[in-house]
Amino acid sequence: MSDQFFERPIINSPYDYPAKHWELDDSGQPTQQLLDSRRSVDFVTPIPKPKRRGQGQTAELDLGNSVGDSDQRYHSGIISGVRAQVDLWRTSDEKNWRVTPETARLLKYWRHHKFSSIRPFFCQVEAVETAIWLTEVAPTTGARGKNYLEHLADANNNANPGLDRLALKLATGAGKTTVMAMIIAWQTINAVRRPNSKRFTRGFLIIAPGLTIKDRLRVLQPNDPDSYYKTRELVPGDMLPDIDRAKIVITNYHAFKLREKMELSKGGRQLLQGRGDPLQTIETEGQMLQRVLPDLMGLKNLMVLNDEAHHCYREKPPEESDEETLKGDDRKTAEKNAEAARLWINGIEAINRKLGVARVMDLSATPFFLSGSGYAEGTLFPWTMCDFSLMDAIECGIVKLPRVPVADNLPSGHDMPMLRNLWAHIGKAMPKKGRGAGGVIDPLDLPPLLQTALQALYGHYEKTFHLWKDASITEPPCFIVVCNNTSTSKLVYDYISGYLREQEDGSTIPQFGALNYFATTTNMAMPWRAPTHC
Repeated sequence: MSDQFFERPIINSPYDYPAKHWELDDSGQPTQQLLDSRRSVDFVTPIPKPKRRGQGQTAELDLGNSVGDSDQRYHSGIISGVRAQVDLWRTSDEKNWRVTPETARLLKYWRHHKFSSIRPFFCQVEAVETAIWLTEVAPTTGARGKNYLEHLADANNNANPGLDRLALKLATGAGKTTVMAMIIAWQTINAVRRPNSKRFTRGFLIIAPGLTIKDRLRVLQPNDPDSYYKTRELVPGDMLPDIDRAKIVITNYHAFKLREKMELSKGGRQLLQGRGDPLQTIETEGQMLQRVLPDLMGLKNLMVLNDEAHHCYREKPPEESDEETLKGDDRKTAEKNAEAARLWINGIEAINRKLGVARVMDLSATPFFLSGSGYAEGTLFPWTMCDFSLMDAIECGIVKLPRVPVADNLPSGHDMPMLRNLWAHIGKAMPKKGRGAGGVIDPLDLPPLLQTALQALYGHYEKTFHLWKDASITEPPCFIVVCNNTSTSKLVYDYISGYLREQEDGSTIPQFGALNYFATTTNMAMPWRAPTHC
C-alpha cells in the first residue's frame, strides 16, 4: 500500500479555502484516506493530564484529540463555531457584512486584489477576518454572536482580569508578521477616518520575546524602507497616508523591568541615605512607561500585539495550581517561565492602568500555558478563537516539510528502534550544565551510539545532497540536530563541523569535522555549501 500521506502531503492551495484533508485515526496516524472537507479543529496533544494525584499514582499520557478535560473540548467547539460563523459571513452579500465601509474595502482588497508579488495566504486573511468579525460583526448579531463574546469575556475575567485578550493561532511559518500588519492597517484606517469610535485605535505596542524577533518586526513601521504596507501592497495606495498616522512602538518584554535610576555602591548609598529613609532609586511605573513607549504617552486605548504570546500569562495562585511539585531542571525551567511571563503581563497591566489597553492581540503557533503557569502544561489559552494548525499549513504547502530518514547504512549490531529513541540510551552520558562545569569535554568523546546515529543519518543526507545538486536545485537540504541544551549542542556542533583542539603547551591545532560536507576546519573547496543546524 502506497504511503500517500507522506508522498503527497500538499493537497490545497495556500491562497484558497482548504477543500481537503488527510484523515487521521484515533491515535493520530494517517489512514491514507483523502477527505473532501476542511480539517476540523482538534488538539492532538500528547501531554500529561493534570498531575495532582494521590501518592503512588502515576500520570497517564493522553494521546487523544483533546487535552483531557471538558473545558478544553468545549473550547474546541467554540473555535469551530467561530470558524463556521466567519465562513457564513465571508460568503454573504456585502450589504450584510455589518462592517464599516473602510473595513469592507480592505476585506475586498485582501481577498481579490491582483498582488504583483507576495499575496496574503488564506490563513492570514482568515485570522484578520476572525478579529474583525468578533469586533465589528458579532456585537450586532444578537444571540448568534453573544455565545462567543461571552466565552471570550469569561476566559479573560478568569485568567486576565481587566484585560481583553484575543489569541490567533497560526502555525510557525504561516506569516504572523503579515497578520500583524493587516490588523494595524484595519485599526488605523478606521481610527483615522472615525476618530470618535472606541473600537479602533492608531496606537500600537508590539511586544516580542527577544531582540532578534524585535528587529524582524521593524517592517511593521510605516516609515521602514521594507514596510509591509508598501512592499507587500497590504493597503490600497490612497489609504497609505492614513497608515502614516499610526503610532507604533516595538519593544521586547525585558524592557518592562524597573531599572535603577542611579548606580550606587553600597558605601555610596549609605552615605547619601544617612539616617533618613531608604533611598528610592528604582524608577516608577510611570517612568518605565515613559522610557519604553514615549511616542504613545498621549494616546488612549492602545492595542497591544504580542508576538510569541505563549510566554505571556498570569500564573494561577499556588493553592489553585494543577501542576505537581517539580524538581531539578524541570523546576528551574518552570521558575524561569513564570518569571518571564510575570514580567511581560505586569508590563501590559501597567500600561492598562496608566493609558488604557483596548485589546491585546496574541499571536502564536503554540498559545499554550507553559510549565510554571499553574495550569496543566499544554492547556490552550481559552481566549484563542482562531486556529490554523501545523497540519493545515503542511497540507496547504505553506511550511517546509521535514523528512526523517530511514537509514539503510547502519553498522551491524544497531537497529533503527534504538536510534529512534536515542536519548533513552545516551542521556546519562551527556552534559547537563555548562560545558566547563566539570572540566572540558572532548567532542570526540561523545557516546559511540550517538556518533553511529550521526554517521548513519549523514549517509542519507549525502545521497540527498547529490540528488538535489544533480536536479539543479539551488538550495541544499538542511541537516538538523535537536539537542537537550546548549552545552550538548556545542559539543555536537564541534563534532560535526570541527574545532580547535588545545594542546598541553596552550597552542591549538585544527580538528577536522566528522561529517565532510559540514566541516569548517578544512580548506576543501565546496561547490555547494551545506547548512547545518544544532
